[in-house]
Formats: sequence, C-alpha cells, structure tokens
Amino acid sequence: MKIKKVLVSQPKPASEKSPYYDIAEKYGVKIDFRPFIKIESLSAKEFRQQKVSILEHTAVIFTSRHAIDHFFSLCAEMRIVIPDTMKYFCVTEAVALYIQKYVQYRKRKIFFGATGKFEDLLLSIVKHNSEKYFVPMSDVHTDEIKNLLDKSKINHTEAVMYRTVSNDFLDGEEFDYDMLLFFSPSGVSSLKKNFPNFDQREIKIGTFGSTTAQAVRDAGLRLDLEAPNVKAPSMTAALELYIREANKK
Repeated sequence: MKIKKVLVSQPKPASEKSPYYDIAEKYGVKIDFRPFIKIESLSAKEFRQQKVSILEHTAVIFTSRHAIDHFFSLCAEMRIVIPDTMKYFCVTEAVALYIQKYVQYRKRKIFFGATGKFEDLLLSIVKHNSEKYFVPMSDVHTDEIKNLLDKSKINHTEAVMYRTVSNDFLDGEEFDYDMLLFFSPSGVSSLKKNFPNFDQREIKIGTFGSTTAQAVRDAGLRLDLEAPNVKAPSMTAALELYIREANKK
C-alpha cells in the first residue's frame, strides 16, 4: 500500500524548513501534525497534597521549558513570591534563556550544562552543594535525576508540578491516515483511549525511541518503522526511506 497521508503526533514545526515539508513535496505525501498528548499543570490543591514547601529551597533544577512554565504558573496561583536570591540550574542554555520570560536573567544565579545531559549539569550543582534544590517533575519520569543527586549527596526535593494527558479527538475529527508516527508511550496510550476499537489493518505505525516502540508492541499493534536505526538517525530520515520504498512498489 502506498503512503499518501501521514499523521505526525507532534506540534506543527515552527520553521518552514522542516524536513517533513521536504518529504511531503518530494513524494507527494500529505503530512498532518496533531499532538496526541498535552501537558497541563497540577492544581494548587493537588500540589499541596505533596506537602512540599518551595520557599524552603534555595535553588531550582529545570530540565525543560515545560518545567519552567508550570513551576512559575503554580507559584503564581499559590501566591508564592520567589525571592531574588533563588538560583536556577538548567539542563541547556536554551532552557536557561527561557527563564527570562519570568525573571530577570542574571548570570550569577542561572547556570546551565553544555551538552544537554544531566550529568554535565551535575558538575555545576556539585560546585554549589550547599544549596537546597527543588526539582519540578512531570508525573511521567524516571528516577535517574534523583539517583544522580543522591549519589552526589545533594540536598534536594522532587515534586510533580505537571502531567501528560491525552489530547482527545473531537467528534467528527478526521482520522484517515496511511501512517501514524509516535514519539512517546503516552501518545500510544492516547491512541487506544481515543479509539478503543482501533483496527490497524493496513495502517503503518512508526515510532522514535525504544520505549515508544515497546509501547506499540505492548498495545498489541504492529510496528512497521522504528527510529533511530542504522540507516536513519532521525524520524524524518527514517520516514523518507520508508516512503521511498513503500511508494516504489
């Protein structure tokens, strides 16, 4: 079966130079972007149930822009005034710069890693080991950060401030695709929630990342494309190779 229409379960690319558009034009394929999941804040009541005091901490660790948005929005909802002395440790420079949306950027209180890996940021955290760190988390997370901080004997507290939920399809919303691309296990769960009687038949499913691929298998679905792979390090590269072969037949 030729691939004519693809659904990418992510937001539409901000740049028109996205490889997805090149693929669409090159192979005459329609590519739609429609997230299967969305991020929402916990309510103030839900957060308070964790019995964590943000103001008992002297530094915050941010691993994403989502963490920044939901940290400051929840603080505003709970009328918590963050002191100017609070320090911020961010996994990348891009995340650090995003803080300017909420606080004045001062190098003496904002630190970031160079590689995007938490182990790199940990070097800065260890240099400031007298701080008490607060770590805003998603409801879906691993213990990797906690274990690394514990191993380095860093005083810290993790708390869930936001969660991943299904971005439900509306009645009458079209769902007539030849191929679906997923980037997280939550996206696969959303598919099953929105379409409990989903019959895959000839619909192709592609995934990025091993955990997402396993989620497809666990859901009893057929996995047709798994990225990254030896020939394609990115989803767009893998998608182009797949469409080229599928549409050649």
